[in-house]
Amino acid sequence: MKLSLVSAGHYWTDAGAFFGVLPWFIWHDKVETDDRQRLKMNLNLLLIQTEGRNILVDTGIGNRLGKRRCEIYNPSEFELVQNLEALGVKASELTDVILTHLHFDHAGGVVSEADGTDFLTFPEAVFHIQQSEWQMAENPDKLNKAAYQFEHQLSLLARAGRLHLIDGEVEIAPGVWVRKTGGHSVGMQIVEVLADSVPYIYAGDIIPTRFHLPMAITSSYDVCREDTYKAKQMIYDRLIQGNGFLLLDHDTSAWQLPIAEILPHL
Repeated sequence: MKLSLVSAGHYWTDAGAFFGVLPWFIWHDKVETDDRQRLKMNLNLLLIQTEGRNILVDTGIGNRLGKRRCEIYNPSEFELVQNLEALGVKASELTDVILTHLHFDHAGGVVSEADGTDFLTFPEAVFHIQQSEWQMAENPDKLNKAAYQFEHQLSLLARAGRLHLIDGEVEIAPGVWVRKTGGHSVGMQIVEVLADSVPYIYAGDIIPTRFHLPMAITSSYDVCREDTYKAKQMIYDRLIQGNGFLLLDHDTSAWQLPIAEILPHL
């Protein structure tokens, strides 16, 4: 089994909202922000290669963000396909895509555009999504309405019939599990990989950066802080038990943290 970091580029988001309950005086001199108090966010994706399968976790923003959202988030070029090819994997060779959740910066790359035509970026892949997340994206309530763009980002996937909707904990491939946590979104799921008997956990937006390592620090974007807290506890318990590693999806300076480096923050 081989695990690789794949960059899908970066974007900028409101720093105050992203850090949530973490006070400004703790983070303001430790991160780069622009003149609009936006924080640079990496799009760190995970490629898992195992037993003839090429499994990608999340897809980044893509290249179809509307003008208004481009003004808000100032995204980089969509670099995912080129960066996968640099690792020896063509877009058509992906067998699976696991989406931790369906917000634009994680599911935007499901569909790409070229010469005015939209198409599935990874046409041969099966997409593994929690059923509750898909249902919320398709019919969001008032709290979640602004968080999803189903017709723009996901309707083509629905018509292609390449969905694997799941509920709870599922082993996607030998040694590769998804576990539903909720917290950041209704159907948020994390990915746990057992490689050489060592657990690696891609926590997505449950723990997006090193600043979110402490149990009580959550983003303002989380729909349920209590569930995020419980998810963190579960993640840390599993990493402690297996002396494992945490993978950070949005950090600009850290990707893989051993549990020994995390413990002082808890």
